[in-house]
Amino acid sequence: MVERLVPDELWVLFQRVVPEAPSRTQGGGRLAGTAIGKCWPRSCSWQQLPTASFGPSGATADRRFTEWSKARVWAKLHRLVLDELGSRGELDWSRCAIESVNMRALKKGDLTGPNPVDRGKFGSKIHLITERTGLPLSVAISGANLHDSHALEPLVRGIPAIRSRRGRRRRKPGELHADKGYDYVHLRRWLRGRGITHRIARKGIESSQRLGRHRWTIERTMAWLAGCRRLHRRYERKAEHFPAFTSIACTLICYRRLAK
Repeated sequence: MVERLVPDELWVLFQRVVPEAPSRTQGGGRLAGTAIGKCWPRSCSWQQLPTASFGPSGATADRRFTEWSKARVWAKLHRLVLDELGSRGELDWSRCAIESVNMRALKKGDLTGPNPVDRGKFGSKIHLITERTGLPLSVAISGANLHDSHALEPLVRGIPAIRSRRGRRRRKPGELHADKGYDYVHLRRWLRGRGITHRIARKGIESSQRLGRHRWTIERTMAWLAGCRRLHRRYERKAEHFPAFTSIACTLICYRRLAK
């Protein structure tokens, strides 16, 4: 079961980023990693999972998951998988895209807010930058009421320095595609200042659909994220849990390419 839920290749990368924990009679870190793998496809809260799902102790897995989330273990794992892809030349930096998607929150908490397109119901928003083929490079979470334009700069800055097949690490896309929600002069100026060519649909001038022939890859990635039961609704109240599951989803999307 462990091997099926946590492939050996991914487990090797995971061991490089997981912090050491004191040994307990309940089980080790791999048990908690397996618990997370078993939790992922379930459409219920982490706390609502039966103890049997975690082996000897559900509380241990819950505590370990919280510790790892605060230590940003999942974001580090995502970066390691990106490094492996970059070293194999699997990342195409020539054209990246930025997008966001709203997820309804069943509990109020940090990084939630009233969704203006969902009758004010509370939710969270996933912001994402993908490379040309749709692999996620940078991800962030905000309240559903945050305007997309406010996420562009933090997302671009959040792209990690990723290994390349040749030469230095890279963290800057050659071109960035975005819809009308990012059509602001200061954002265009900021991208130009960083040497990034922007392709942003202009309000009242051109249709966002014209970018569809390039942006369908990130829309497909967003559909993959929305299709994950663990992200279809936000069940967690704690701010660090929902970004953790989002990072796990992005890691799995990238790992599928790595495992081909």
